[in-house]
Amino acid sequence: MRVGMPLTKFLLEEQRRLPHSTGNFTGLFSDLLVAAKIISREVNKAGLINILGEAGYSNVQGEEVQKLDEYAHSAIVKTMEHGGHLSGMASEENKGVIKIPDNYPRGGYLLLFDPLDGSSNIDVNISIGTIFSIIRKDSAGETEEKDFLKAGKEQVCAGYIIYGSSTMLVYTTGFGVHGFTLDPSVGEFLLSHENIRMPEKGKIYSINEGNTKNWFPGTQRYIEAVKENGYSARYVGSLVADFHRNLLKGGIFLYPSDRKNAEGKLRLLYEANPLAFIVEQAGGRASTGKERTLEIKPRKLHQRTSLIIGSRADVEEAEKFWREEKAAL
Repeated sequence: MRVGMPLTKFLLEEQRRLPHSTGNFTGLFSDLLVAAKIISREVNKAGLINILGEAGYSNVQGEEVQKLDEYAHSAIVKTMEHGGHLSGMASEENKGVIKIPDNYPRGGYLLLFDPLDGSSNIDVNISIGTIFSIIRKDSAGETEEKDFLKAGKEQVCAGYIIYGSSTMLVYTTGFGVHGFTLDPSVGEFLLSHENIRMPEKGKIYSINEGNTKNWFPGTQRYIEAVKENGYSARYVGSLVADFHRNLLKGGIFLYPSDRKNAEGKLRLLYEANPLAFIVEQAGGRASTGKERTLEIKPRKLHQRTSLIIGSRADVEEAEKFWREEKAAL
């Protein structure tokens, strides 16, 4: 057991296991940790400074931007752009590609991120988080939107930082899922959850039942079935918080397509793909109800998707209801 090991040491140990590693990824990840600590600091004192509330404009998704959304986005961009490890970035808050300034060195990776998921809960002190995905840039030349449009199975790394009663980082590079908790007394993330494995089946379902009137019949029948089987409803309304609970305890989170959102509501590149990579590495499953999330070939940066994610047996059971619905059409 390596519980209590600093993340910096953990990353170096993982790097040494790969004989051809250059250290570029470790450097990139270290920069990301700095951004996480900066955001965590601001989240923890948000009620004491003028950083709560709306920023006064909408993002590319048409959603009201919160002041902390704006701060988190800026903190990540400013921390990551000068490290020399990235060729570009894409953010849920930004319409197009975020390019690295010409006077900064560039690297072979691309970063996609949701700077502050669950921001509508900021003012009521509910857990929120940063979700990120790292992929390789395969082409030479200027970074363009097409460079980011890779299926989720091509991710090099994915993770999230949850800002709650403690600040915790959970990530995978394709070799299991590990969790690190920030010790504010030393300013370091320490290993607290090594090799997280999700229960094969849970007893929790998470879905916004306020959307019931828009649900397709498959969703309706599945939710009725889990209620009959004694599942408990747990829904925070912050994807990171709901996912984190189910990752550790087992269960299923659903944000399916419906009559109002035919393609789904969540963002494929910034939310669904990173969490799908994590859940599969922990033994779970992620799906649209019709196909594996990590197999979807993106068409655009801000593509939306249906998401059913959680314990493998629960997701497979939900998929049966979607298949039956499709067969009936």
